[in-house]
Amino acid sequence: MEMKWNLREIVLMSILGVVFAVIYLLFFLFGTALTNVLAPFGLGPFGYEVIFGVWFIVSIITAYIIRKPGAALISETIAGGVQVLLGSPAGPLLIVAAFLQGLGAEAAFAATKYRNYSTKVLVAAGIGAAVFSFGWGFYRSGFLALAMPLLTSMFIVRVISGAVLAGLLGKWISES
Repeated sequence: MEMKWNLREIVLMSILGVVFAVIYLLFFLFGTALTNVLAPFGLGPFGYEVIFGVWFIVSIITAYIIRKPGAALISETIAGGVQVLLGSPAGPLLIVAAFLQGLGAEAAFAATKYRNYSTKVLVAAGIGAAVFSFGWGFYRSGFLALAMPLLTSMFIVRVISGAVLAGLLGKWISES
């Protein structure tokens, strides 16, 4: 496997990062609306969890297309940085969150020494991003104050979302 990046790959990764930054901001609005719809039923915390996998998708798509170490991490971090520049309400700490999400996805590819990009590995990358992002949420968003059944349910929903929306949908988009 060629480890050296060429200009075409860098440009593609950057374009994907920018495009998905815009998509991520749109999904922030959708997540807010979904949270508001679910809140009267006591399910508000799940408003973002069911769609959280969308925020990992650029790392899966970029890694699947480029197939080089760092592609998932860098593309997700670019998307986070662009979101901040576009005025994301999450602020600059969003870059840290994006970095951790990319790191979680990258871990799955690294585990195969960047040789396997099967559906199973792409799903594992989505799950890895979900786990790493949940850890950040646990630290940053005060998840510790939540009741254990709610916290466990949120974690399970986020992992499923990462597997399906990032892993499976990411593969489908990449192959389309």
